[in-house]
Amino acid sequence: MTGVGRLTLTLACGDYDRTRAIRTGEVKPDGVELNVITLAPEEMFYRMARFREFDVSELSLSTYTVLRGRGEPLVAVPIFPSFSFRHSSIFIGADAGIATPKDLAGKRVGVPKYHMTAAVWIRGMLEDEYGVAPRDMLWFEGGEGSLVKEVDVTLPPDVRHQLVPAGRNLGEMVAAGELDAFVGARRPATFGARVRRLFPDFRRVEREYYEKTGIFPIMHTLVLREELARQHPWLPRSLYDAFVEAKRLAYERLQFTAALPVSLPWLVAEAEETRALMGDDPFPYGVARNRKTLETLAGYTFRQGLAPRRLKLEEMFWESTLAL
Repeated sequence: MTGVGRLTLTLACGDYDRTRAIRTGEVKPDGVELNVITLAPEEMFYRMARFREFDVSELSLSTYTVLRGRGEPLVAVPIFPSFSFRHSSIFIGADAGIATPKDLAGKRVGVPKYHMTAAVWIRGMLEDEYGVAPRDMLWFEGGEGSLVKEVDVTLPPDVRHQLVPAGRNLGEMVAAGELDAFVGARRPATFGARVRRLFPDFRRVEREYYEKTGIFPIMHTLVLREELARQHPWLPRSLYDAFVEAKRLAYERLQFTAALPVSLPWLVAEAEETRALMGDDPFPYGVARNRKTLETLAGYTFRQGLAPRRLKLEEMFWESTLAL
């Protein structure tokens, strides 16, 4: 694992503008040579959580919270490669009789993986903001490509839950009326006339949620094998600093107005509106700026019966990064 004066480590990470400089080698962590592997989230999470295939990896925040609560030898650095509002990720059947969040009570809801971070945030938000608890719905988990899980969980006895065979597609089941709703990180292919969003004007709703709570939901964090952090105490901070610099370069690129760096016609207006609402760093790293968001997610994983206990932030992140 050790090269001449530098550690050689394998990093699994998604393809984002804010990690681009890490992938290209434009930014290198001090003392580290990274072999970067770009994978889809589902494969990356499974291979890291189940088999520890990588030295450092992006990982579902809810999965990490469950694993850390069980004492698994993974530790996080407060780098968050993925944030996402999730009101836009609740889909309903056209004939399901659902007009408001309250109407989800008693309905059949499909979810690829019950423990996935997007679903944890959605259930928590539905309960906190609209009074619809997980036990109020009937959960159907699985479907196409979803039965391979990063972590096994036992759900609370008051949560009604059953598995959907691997060959079925949850979006198609909603369109056919076999399910009433779907929640997940990916928009179903059947989205259209038969499957629509619970919140058609989701941007307004998500903005109001942010203005009310100050929460921009964190989806993923960066983890490494705990033995590496113990053997090289400087490593977590080195990784943190490199990812912060890569994100800075991404912001700098977004501010380039001579030619649009992203294929969005109104990118400049979008960037300016986002800065007006969320400040110059809308994807913040570190514990301090994300304390409320992290404590909320830790509370949800425990309240929803996924984590064995409610983790404190001091347990979640490597000691030398807690003050960041």
